[in-house]
Amino acid sequence: MMVSLVILAAGQGSRMQSDLPKVLHPLGAAPLVVHAMRAGRALDPDSVVVVVGHGGDAVAQVVHAEDEAAIVVTQEAQLGTAHAVAQARAALAGAPGDVVVLYGDTPFIRGETLNAMIAARKIHDVVVLGFEAADPGRYGRLVTTGDTLERIVEFKDASEAERAITLCNSGVICADRATLFDLIAQVSNDNVAGEYYLTDIVALATAKGLSAGVVTCPEAETLGINTRTELAQAEVTFQARARAEALEDGAILVAPETVYFAQDTVVGRGAIVEQFVVFGPGVTVENGATIRAFSHLEGAHVSRGAVVGPYARLRPGAELSENVHVGNFVEIKNAALGEGAKVNHLSYVGDATIGARANLGAGTVTCNYDGVFKHHTEIGEGAFIGSSTMLVAPVRVGAEAMTGSGSVITSDVPDGALALGRARQDTKPGLGKRLMDRLRAAKAAKMKG
Repeated sequence: MMVSLVILAAGQGSRMQSDLPKVLHPLGAAPLVVHAMRAGRALDPDSVVVVVGHGGDAVAQVVHAEDEAAIVVTQEAQLGTAHAVAQARAALAGAPGDVVVLYGDTPFIRGETLNAMIAARKIHDVVVLGFEAADPGRYGRLVTTGDTLERIVEFKDASEAERAITLCNSGVICADRATLFDLIAQVSNDNVAGEYYLTDIVALATAKGLSAGVVTCPEAETLGINTRTELAQAEVTFQARARAEALEDGAILVAPETVYFAQDTVVGRGAIVEQFVVFGPGVTVENGATIRAFSHLEGAHVSRGAVVGPYARLRPGAELSENVHVGNFVEIKNAALGEGAKVNHLSYVGDATIGARANLGAGTVTCNYDGVFKHHTEIGEGAFIGSSTMLVAPVRVGAEAMTGSGSVITSDVPDGALALGRARQDTKPGLGKRLMDRLRAAKAAKMKG
């Protein structure tokens, strides 16, 4: 069956106390709306429509970065959820199959749950996602008779008997496209808030003789985020799930509670992640690699057998081949390190290609930026870069070549050559002691005066 997604992302989120649109606040290093989009991918949707409002241009930019084919429509005035979905009508004109409505501030819906809703559509014309709430609070209530959903009542419009119901509405709805938009066209705003509620389509459907049903999921899946506190709680939930999934998939987390994942982090089976490692977006760690303590990785790929850290930083574009060693206080950015290459101590490697088995000594720096442009450094296979070498890009050090410690390399070094780029040492016998004696005497005189 063909499926389209409508993701509602128009709210300002004033309770977040932020200038940033609510759906752009990060969870697991990804904006909330991206979580909703990725959840919806489980349905392999034919169309994705995101309804934006407050900060619409910024939201659209994030949406298109995630899915360039997504359609963005604008809800100029926030008049309720039914009104928001109605903005997608033209974008989905003629689209066959079902429409699933998701929310850009509800990040934990699982693909299995959405597929269960699609399966339930074989029985019901309209399917609503509900949950049994430990504390129903101000959630909308699902009023049922047997397996049939009669109507959804918003808390502010509910009677005391209806408020006693614990089966609550998540807001996620699925229906055939034509049915959904026909029902939305009949929704009125005759309620306490004066809004057009999407939930009203259930009562309208049953009045027309259509069938409505409920698929349930754990309450945690339906968590919506409206405040900074809820966002912080969601981060705790996200990290706990990410750690559990990594362990279940065979990763070795030495101290799981200290490791922080991004939404798209991939850690392979048998990979070791030590204490206090932080993964930013875009990181893949292959099977059998080791990420040692207090390292930070973002936009990086770490191959089998590689060792990173402790106290290492991999920035976007870092590509580590098998058995590479990146040690303490080393930063790698936009650089590819060949198999078995080593950068073990106190070095910066940016905008570079490092050949297999090359060894970069402590304090090596690729001087890649001239204040305006970035330049590339190439180091050949098996090259040995002496400690405290400054490689002023653009520059190439050939295969099996060497640089002397403390050198500043400004010209290409041929294969197999030794390059020395430092001033000649001049030793003055006795001068060091005489200078120190003079300085100590001056200090003593100053203290007396």
